[in-house]
Amino acid sequence: MLKIVVQTENRERHEGVSAEELAGLVRRIGGDGDQFLVAQRIPDLPDVYAQVLHKAGGHYTLEHRDGAADRHFEVTVDGAEAVIAAMAGWAAQEPGWDSGLAWSLLDMGPVREVPPLDLDEGERDELEQRVREVLAGGYATRAELAELAEEYLVTAERRPVSRGQAQALADRMWLERVAEQAHWRGETDPERLTRAFTALQESGITARENFTCCRTCGQSDIGGEGGPDARGFVYFHSQCTDSAAAGHGLTLLYGGFDDSPTTTVAIGHEIVTALEAAGLRTDWDHNPGQAITITPLDWRRRLIG
Repeated sequence: MLKIVVQTENRERHEGVSAEELAGLVRRIGGDGDQFLVAQRIPDLPDVYAQVLHKAGGHYTLEHRDGAADRHFEVTVDGAEAVIAAMAGWAAQEPGWDSGLAWSLLDMGPVREVPPLDLDEGERDELEQRVREVLAGGYATRAELAELAEEYLVTAERRPVSRGQAQALADRMWLERVAEQAHWRGETDPERLTRAFTALQESGITARENFTCCRTCGQSDIGGEGGPDARGFVYFHSQCTDSAAAGHGLTLLYGGFDDSPTTTVAIGHEIVTALEAAGLRTDWDHNPGQAITITPLDWRRRLIG
C-alpha cells in the first residue's frame, strides 16, 4: 500500500491506496465532475502534494509541489501511463521518480507574508491548547485544524485570527506532532481499535470512529450508515475522542438495529470479543443500557491529514 491519500474532484477520498488502485483512479478521470485528483502524503505535509488534471480527449497536466511556492512544477503528458508511473514513484518516494519528464517551474507569484498573531498570552494559550487537544485526537485534517484555529476565538465583535494566521499556526503545531509521532514504534492502541472496528464492520456491525459531535447526533445518524444486512452498530463521537486523548479511556455506544435488548447484549458481546482479540481491555457489565469502556488506553493516533 502507498502511504498517500487521494482525493478526487467528485469528493471521493481514498486512504492508503495500492499502486493498482492509484492507476485505476488516474485512468478514470476525464469526465464531467471527475477531471482531477490530488495526492498527499501520510501524514500530510504542508505544501507537499501531487495532482493531475485531465479532460476527455486532451492531455494530462501533472503537477507536484515540494514544500514551497518556488518548488512547484508542471508537465504536460500525452497518456495516462506516464502519469501513473510518475505518481507511483512520487508516492513511494523513489529516487529519480521525476526524471524523464520535461518539468517546468510554475510562477506562483509573490508569497503573501502572514503577520504574527495579535493575541494576549491567555488567548494564545487557550487557542493552542484547543488545537493541541484536537491534534491529540488524531482525526482532524490540516484544513480542519486551520478552520478550528480561525474560528475558535471569534465573537460577534471580533475575528482575532485571520485565515493565513490560522493556517500558519495549524501547520506549525501539526509538524510538531508529526515529529513527535515519528518516535512511536509498533502498533498503537488506536490502530488496534481500527483493526477491531474493521473486523466488526466485515461481520455485519456498522462501526464508526469519531462519528458525529455527540450521542444525540450519533444515535440519530448511525442508522443511515449501515447497509441492508447490518445487524447492529458501534461508534464513539468526538467528545469521546477528546476524553480518550486526555487519558480517560474510550466510551463506545452500541446497539441492535431492531431495538431489542437481547440483540443489543449480543452485539455488545461481539464488540468486546473483537476488541480483546485486537489486544484491548474492556469494562462492561453486560447491561444493554451500559456503555462499553476501553480502559486502560494509551491514545496515540497517528495523523493522516
